[in-house]
Amino acid sequence: MKKAMYPGSFDPITNGHLDIIERASAVFDEVVVVIMQNPKKKNHFSVDERLNMIKEVVKDLKNVSVDAGEGLTVNFAKKNGAKALIRGIRAVTDYEYELQQASANMFLEPSIETIFFLARPEYSFLSSSSVVEMASNNGRITGLVPKCLESRIIERLSTK
Repeated sequence: MKKAMYPGSFDPITNGHLDIIERASAVFDEVVVVIMQNPKKKNHFSVDERLNMIKEVVKDLKNVSVDAGEGLTVNFAKKNGAKALIRGIRAVTDYEYELQQASANMFLEPSIETIFFLARPEYSFLSSSSVVEMASNNGRITGLVPKCLESRIIERLSTK
């Protein structure tokens, strides 16, 4: 059984993330979406809130589960039996960053591969940061985040 892990902060999860999760779930037997905690980042949603949001949007994907981890991603992946790390690539700048991360991970744990999924063109500009920026300034985020989460995200982030 081939198990992959899709690590990230998912603060909040976007339709771009969800697209990659769906596509990865069609390739791998099991996909674990993991909220990796980065102490350097100021998050807008707690780990529990993000876990619940992701669980809500992947509930129909039977081979997808959700977890939270900390420390080195490859250590968490190895401990949980993942053979691959899933990463999304939107642009050349993503590739440069992700290549460095993948190379470091390969150095730390050669048995775990990094698999890149290219963002669909309609999501090539989309990031959690852009959703936060738009919602914080009362911009429209319809179509950028799962519909069932849109009001929750707007309520948390929008300026009244």
